Amino acid sequence: MRTGSRALRRPKTLLLALATVLATVPAAVLIAPASAAKDTARQAAAPANFTHPGVLVSRPQLDFVKAKVNAGAQPWKSAYDQMLASKYGSLSRTAKPRAVVECGSYSNPNYGCTDEREDAIAAYTLALAWYIGGDSRYARKSIEIMDAWSAVIKDHTNSNAPLQTGWAGSSWPRAAEIVKYTYSSWPNSGRFGTLLRNVYLPEVINGSHSNGNWELSMMEAAIGIAVFLEDRGAYDKAVAKFRGRVPAYIYLTSDGSLPKTAPGSGLDTRDEIIRYWQGQSTFMNGLSQETCRDLTHTGYGLSAISHIAETSRIQGQDLYPEIADRLRHALGLHAKYQLGEPVPGNLCNGSLKDRLGPVTEVGFNALHTRMGIAMSNTQRLTEQQRPAGSNNLFVAWETLTHAGNPA
Repeated sequence: MRTGSRALRRPKTLLLALATVLATVPAAVLIAPASAAKDTARQAAAPANFTHPGVLVSRPQLDFVKAKVNAGAQPWKSAYDQMLASKYGSLSRTAKPRAVVECGSYSNPNYGCTDEREDAIAAYTLALAWYIGGDSRYARKSIEIMDAWSAVIKDHTNSNAPLQTGWAGSSWPRAAEIVKYTYSSWPNSGRFGTLLRNVYLPEVINGSHSNGNWELSMMEAAIGIAVFLEDRGAYDKAVAKFRGRVPAYIYLTSDGSLPKTAPGSGLDTRDEIIRYWQGQSTFMNGLSQETCRDLTHTGYGLSAISHIAETSRIQGQDLYPEIADRLRHALGLHAKYQLGEPVPGNLCNGSLKDRLGPVTEVGFNALHTRMGIAMSNTQRLTEQQRPAGSNNLFVAWETLTHAGNPA
């Protein structure tokens, strides 16, 4: 009791001493704990419990599509028929796995690259056909393809290995999620998970400082793999890289006079940034880092952004609100010029190359159908392109899965 009494007689002295110390500490340091806690919470994106199937498409979304197809409603029925008639929907398909897939720049060399990507798309196509149509032959064929690759492949090599792994690694988990969680039996699903963990994930999880579509596709693969493996660490890392890359891929005027740069990019000067943006020095809402390269590569990036956000929404932490302004402006800007609007002289010297491809459905559905954002140019292009097929890389059947899908 005596010790306590002495302590009680010193509060004023202690408070004065504490005030003196605090006066010398910068305010930023004083607020750091709260700020750090907020940053940690922001970085922790993985759900406590993963939703399955939950890569790009959820069970409620698939049920919506199944009901539309069974009712013969459009555009879903024509999209479904298109998918079944494609080479990816064939029940006679034979997988072509390789131990080492070697992919060089511009597909030179191409040792197994096309085969791997197309087998992955086929596995996903067949999984969709199984769930929507209910014919178990499609599930078994999807399993056959996934088992063939999981028994053989060991590595990806050469300069395009990260991108190849990102593309194929985006399609595989979509197929695996549907089959594992909606079909009665897949004995080798664990082996397939080991394949994703050991062959694909290490190649993509650390990202890339190449053109932005590379890192975005790699993060799409990483987040899909993380869902299938229920790997929270990989999920959080993929989302963190996504959050750093999207503002560095799509410009908004609120960013200032220059686009943002991705963490660790090493782009420190105006000249470096302009060179990275394909020589474009005038920036406008929705401009992509690859717009002046061509619309096709831009489409890859916008598609991967939409896919990652869609998976995050299914998993319970919706990333769309964070990226909605960038994505809607980007889709609208590029759709406008693909539809024939004259390209101004201050945009890519007045000329744009190629086309976006079948990549607008997922983002348009999220922003317009679910969030109620008016997107007239994107809507016109999206409806004009229906039913959207596959780009033969990592995009497939998105009119079927996402057109007007409220789930």
